[in-house]
Amino acid sequence: MDTGSENIKSVRWVKDLIDTNKNLYMILTVKDDKTFSVPLDPDNTDYQAIQEWVAEGNTIEAAE
Repeated sequence: MDTGSENIKSVRWVKDLIDTNKNLYMILTVKDDKTFSVPLDPDNTDYQAIQEWVAEGNTIEAAE
């Protein structure tokens, strides 16, 4: 999936269950309410869209 930052509704962190100080990946929700897990990989296009979204002033929600 190649979202654009304009399609992102929200992003939240997901913590490692063993090392709770470590983020494993992000959950991305786009405007049609579909959710995706996004790896912390700078080469991933969804990761790149999230970085653009953050640069536009948005905030990634804390893990639950």
